[in-house]
Amino acid sequence: MRGDFSWQDYVLTDGKGFGGMQKLPPGVPPNLALSLFGVNGLTAYFGITEIGQIKAGETVVVSSAAGATGSVAGQIAKIKGCRVIGTAGGKEKCDWLVKEAHFDAAIDYKSEDIGARLSELCPNGIDVFFDNVGGAVLNEVLARINLKARIVLCGSISKADPSEPGPANYSNLVARRGRTEGFTGLDYPSRVPEAFEALGRWHRDGSLVHKEDVVFGLENAPKALLRLFTGENFGKQLVKVADAAA
Repeated sequence: MRGDFSWQDYVLTDGKGFGGMQKLPPGVPPNLALSLFGVNGLTAYFGITEIGQIKAGETVVVSSAAGATGSVAGQIAKIKGCRVIGTAGGKEKCDWLVKEAHFDAAIDYKSEDIGARLSELCPNGIDVFFDNVGGAVLNEVLARINLKARIVLCGSISKADPSEPGPANYSNLVARRGRTEGFTGLDYPSRVPEAFEALGRWHRDGSLVHKEDVVFGLENAPKALLRLFTGENFGKQLVKVADAAA
């Protein structure tokens, strides 16, 4: 079973409301229920297909591409025939994106010039941007968007730093007739089975890989949460409270 609750060892619920229990599909372990077959998977699926409206042959850029949502969104775009570039922090993450997740290229925002690398890797412009970050990355992408580009607004983790600049190049949306749209992964309740069927099929045949970053102990939950804002997490950040036998 899965439910939305607080950080706690035990919970008593009537199974209704926001904290209501949901029965997991057969064969889905708890870790995947909290990631690929949870909000992260739904967000990636509907964000890249419904909001991004990706088409084979297009150039897609994904920020925070080694995270739980970005990595799946980028892989779906690749499965659908797009050319995919991701941004991530550090060589290990960038190597994983190319070698394991099969992105066409990755940009290390910690050591590389994002604008220069985008110009190099996207010489014909950018059609779709799946944005988890905002700030400087969004600004550099906006400077290179194609006509009728789609900007999928999934998150803005850069705003955790008040000094991070906003997108000065937003006016290019007018010149390029671009579109930005925000959404959540829960906006398509009637289509959840469709998303889970596709994600499950791709996961089983190996075309979609999944990365997890597990912290042990409920007492470490606050530290685990903060890892999301510093970029320390690699893949889906999970906290394992205890083994089932315990």
